[in-house]
Amino acid sequence: MLERLESIRQRYEELNQLLSDPEVIHNTDLLRKYSKEQSDLEPKYHAYCDYTEVATQYEEARMMLEEESDPEMLELVKTELEQLSDRKKELEEEIRLLLLPKDPNDDKNVIVEIRGAAGGEEAALFAADLYRMYTRYGEQMGWKSEILDTNTTGLGGFKEVVFSVQGQGAYSRLKYESGAHRVQRVPTTESGGRIHTSTATVAVLPEAEEVDVEIQDKDLRIDTFCSSGPGGQSVNTTKSAVRITHLPTGIVVSCQDEKSQLKNKEKAMRVLRARLLDQKQREEEAKLADARKVQVGTGDRSERIRTYNFPQSRVTDHRIGLTLHKLDLVMEGELDEIIDALVLEEQAKLLKQAE
Repeated sequence: MLERLESIRQRYEELNQLLSDPEVIHNTDLLRKYSKEQSDLEPKYHAYCDYTEVATQYEEARMMLEEESDPEMLELVKTELEQLSDRKKELEEEIRLLLLPKDPNDDKNVIVEIRGAAGGEEAALFAADLYRMYTRYGEQMGWKSEILDTNTTGLGGFKEVVFSVQGQGAYSRLKYESGAHRVQRVPTTESGGRIHTSTATVAVLPEAEEVDVEIQDKDLRIDTFCSSGPGGQSVNTTKSAVRITHLPTGIVVSCQDEKSQLKNKEKAMRVLRARLLDQKQREEEAKLADARKVQVGTGDRSERIRTYNFPQSRVTDHRIGLTLHKLDLVMEGELDEIIDALVLEEQAKLLKQAE
């Protein structure tokens, strides 16, 4: 571990010199590349610097303990040794976590797709509740959300809603949300007061840059059609809605939220790139099945990951057996306690595998 940290220290300091080199400063691509690499190494570099300083102080205190004869000084040195030993262990644990393999998508923005599944109108209303929960969480994190496409119902639910979330670490936090979410409650459409069970599915995709996925024009079929649903005079009169079919994979994306055909096409292309990147990564992960098993859950859209029980104000994450009795706060976007527990579970599995 120390050899690896030493190589990180050397590379970080080398990058410091490169980033002050005039040739690099005037080369935008190189500057961006080196800045990103240094930013990724920075937490490990500082943790290692702290560790070497504490380790040096520990050795000096240990030697002083062997040489010191004054009782009062001995007590002071023993106290300092205990504190340094505790700090050394803390830093060792911090470094072990920092050295775990990092998901290359963690820093990416995301595209989230929520669909009402089993349960008809109630499932669509629950999909709308999940959309509100994630956007509230995004607001707390300082992220920006933007709707890319919607398919609404008469009561204000979503048969489907696709939206982007832009902000530091969006994928690293939201990636655990992919799967089937189950709700148990008395629907507003139920007159008899009976509890119904409905589901909605969530897919969280890292947003792909153009360099991540190559799309050729000849592989696309682009159709335009009139928008449907609320939207004013242009609805059903102007062919502003866009449907893009990626011929090699059969993936179809449509977008009709904007009045401008060009804007709808841009949004649809963002979703298409994300779905193609997701498909590519799933194919790669299938080849590395053992690595896939390390993750919390499989990310399968059909895997039931969480239950929201309204009568008991209870939310349960089935992957880690976590139950919280504060459903009202969770639905307002208070997701950190659940996500933190999922992060810790995945880190524990990765540490076990590393050992």
